[in-house]
Amino acid sequence: MDTTQRTDQQRSADRRRRELLEAADRVVLRDGPHASMNAIAAEAGITKPILYRHFGDKGGLYAALAKRHTDALLDSLRAALDAPADRRERVEATLDTYLAAIEARPQVYRFLMHPAEGSQPGDQGFDVGKHSAPLLRRMGEELAQVIEERLDLGPGGQQLARVWGHGIVGMMHAAGDWWLGERPCSRAELVRSLADLLWGRLAAAGDRVGGPGF
Repeated sequence: MDTTQRTDQQRSADRRRRELLEAADRVVLRDGPHASMNAIAAEAGITKPILYRHFGDKGGLYAALAKRHTDALLDSLRAALDAPADRRERVEATLDTYLAAIEARPQVYRFLMHPAEGSQPGDQGFDVGKHSAPLLRRMGEELAQVIEERLDLGPGGQQLARVWGHGIVGMMHAAGDWWLGERPCSRAELVRSLADLLWGRLAAAGDRVGGPGF
């Protein structure tokens, strides 16, 4: 098999994988954590064994969908952080971007963060923590990198940036999960309250010299 043929086959496989993920997205938007491999296979017009051939099991499909949605969310969060505004406005915009994302697609959020709610008899061993924790870990590391690049935190700044990054993500996730389930206040009120909680130390930190600013 020559290089051109292998490249064509890879492109075809990548295109087919994207089509299957789009079919899975449609089912997740409809069914949330109750989305099943059977329903996804039916939506894609294939049999379940073919779906397994591409993703292995529900955990493999979950991981692929998680990467797809986390990539999009991180792009949106970076855009909010880079917006031409003062620091407080960017903090509020970043919090609002996260909350708006989970509000707009609550079924996707529940599929990613509460997959066990929809566990089927054949899904034994689907560990919520094993699959959802890496999403939060990745977001925490990404935010830590942004904080380290933009703020002068003094000696031990790298460790402090990671503490802040993971702490802020944990706060956003826990508060957002509670808010999405109970809706005790408006999104704008929650954003202001969370920003108030964060603001003291963030306001006091200076921008890193030569960095893009925070």
